[in-house]
Amino acid sequence: MASATVLGRNFLGFRRHELSKEHRVLRTEKFTPYDSSRDLPWKTSSLKTLNLTPSTGKNVVRRNGIHVVSPDTSTLSWGPEVLDGWDDEYGGVVIDPWSLPSSANAFASALKTSLSDWKLKGKRGIWLKILEEQADHVPIAVQEGFKYHHAEPGFLMLTYWIPDEPCLLPAGPSHQIGVGGFVINDKREVLVVKEKYSCSCSDVWKLPTGYINKSEDLFSGAVREVKEETGVDTVFLEMVAFRHVHLVAFEKSDLLFVCMLKPLSSDITIDDGEIQAAKWMAYDEFIGQPYYQEDPMLKKAMELCMAAYEERYCGFIAHRLTSKLDGKLSYLYHYGGPSKI
Repeated sequence: MASATVLGRNFLGFRRHELSKEHRVLRTEKFTPYDSSRDLPWKTSSLKTLNLTPSTGKNVVRRNGIHVVSPDTSTLSWGPEVLDGWDDEYGGVVIDPWSLPSSANAFASALKTSLSDWKLKGKRGIWLKILEEQADHVPIAVQEGFKYHHAEPGFLMLTYWIPDEPCLLPAGPSHQIGVGGFVINDKREVLVVKEKYSCSCSDVWKLPTGYINKSEDLFSGAVREVKEETGVDTVFLEMVAFRHVHLVAFEKSDLLFVCMLKPLSSDITIDDGEIQAAKWMAYDEFIGQPYYQEDPMLKKAMELCMAAYEERYCGFIAHRLTSKLDGKLSYLYHYGGPSKI
C-alpha cells in the first residue's frame, strides 16, 4: 500500500511537472505522453523500475539509470498567431472577419503579431472588416494605425497601408446614385408626384425619383421607384440623360440617371409614406412650373425627354453582355440610334 501511494504521488507529480521559467508553457490543458495529435517532440526510453522520485525541473529525470518521460518544450511557442486571411491580387491581405478572436486582448496581440509578419513578408494594403458584434475591436485597430474606409449596416471596414510611400488603396464610396422615371402616355401627359417630406422641391410636381438598391440595375431601379410611388407599371425604353453634382448630401457626389419609361397601366395608387399626391399632368403645364423654368439643367433634361418621346433624340439603350470582369451577364449602356458598328 505504501509503495502504491508513493507511485501515485510521483505519477501525479509527473503530469503536473513544473517547468523551469524558460520552459514554462502557459496552457490550462494537461500534457499526455505519446499523444500524437499534439505533435510534441517527446524524449522516451524504456523504464527499468518504478522507483520514481520527484521532478527536479529538468526534461528527463534520471535516478539509478531510470529514465522518466517528460515533454521537451524547448522548441515550443504559444505566442499570438497571425490572423487568418487571404492574399488579394495587389500584394495585400484581406483579414477573415469571422475568425477574429473574440477577446479584445487576444485580438490586440494577434493584430500586432500579424502586422509584424506582413511587414516582413512585404505585404502592402491590409483590409480589416469588423462586424457589429466585434465593435470593441475598433479602437484597438485604430490605435495600431488602421484607418476608417467605409461602413455599412452590420460592419465597419478599416485599412492599413504598409509601404513607406503614398497609399494606393482605393478611397471609400464617394457617390450616391439616383434614378428618375420619365413616364409619358399617348395624351402627352407625364406621370408626376408631390413628395411628402422634400424641402428642395416642396409643393412641386416632379418625376418619381429615388436611390437604386444594392446590386440593382439602373433601369430596374427607375421602374421600381415609379411602381412604388405611383402604382403604375412601366417598361424601360432608354436612358435619356444623367447629371453629376458634387458635395451634396454628406459631402458626397451625386449621380441622377433619367430614364424614359413606357406606361403599361394608368391607375395610380400612391405610397402615402413618401408621396403626398400623384397624377397625370400635361407636359406643357409640367415644364411650365417655375421649379423647372428656373433650373437650366432640369429644364434641359426634360426637353431631351420630350425630344426622345417625339423621336427627335435618341438616348442610351441597355445591352446585356457577358463581362470578363466577373464572367457574368451585365448591362452596357450605349447610344441607341443609327450606327455603323
